[in-house]
Amino acid sequence: MDDEEQETQVWLVRHGETEWSKSGRHTGITDLPLTAEGVAAARSLRDTLSGTTFDLVLCSPRLRARHTAELAEVKNVTIEEDLVEWNYGDYEGRTRKDIQAERPDWSVWTDGAPNGESPDQTKARVDRVIDRCRDSGGRILLFAHGHILRTLAARWIDQPVGVGAHLPLDTAKVSVLSFDRGTPTIDRWNADQ
Repeated sequence: MDDEEQETQVWLVRHGETEWSKSGRHTGITDLPLTAEGVAAARSLRDTLSGTTFDLVLCSPRLRARHTAELAEVKNVTIEEDLVEWNYGDYEGRTRKDIQAERPDWSVWTDGAPNGESPDQTKARVDRVIDRCRDSGGRILLFAHGHILRTLAARWIDQPVGVGAHLPLDTAKVSVLSFDRGTPTIDRWNADQ
């Protein structure tokens, strides 16, 4: 590992609350606005992020992620399609409990969604984002969504997608990925500002 990779640090920010994230409904392609609480939480991210210089800022094209970045007053944001949330296909807008009433053993982490994305498809997307971050080096900030950021964290530490199931991530929380002596690490997870 070279010195540049050793100094790479990736900050993850999940978007602020939406009505569907509040109620546990799977929100992939549906473009929902932030709730009043989501707006307030996104604004509070300013204090956490303002003292840090980022070499690269990437954001999902979804409104909820873009609005969170805007309210956090982050500049030079580049839209990154690979940061969109999982495509939940037929399960879009449904809760895990509702889905498991029909399919008791279902898990997005192992099964994906019919007419949506598989875990392997999301793995391919986050691996491209990770490659971009490692190639860029420096301090990077990503604004995105719960499941895709959990997937990204699992892949960052060279684990299968399913490890993301063990990394709950609340809205408007900050997480930090980096390296320790050449080993990819999760330095901070689901942290309040």
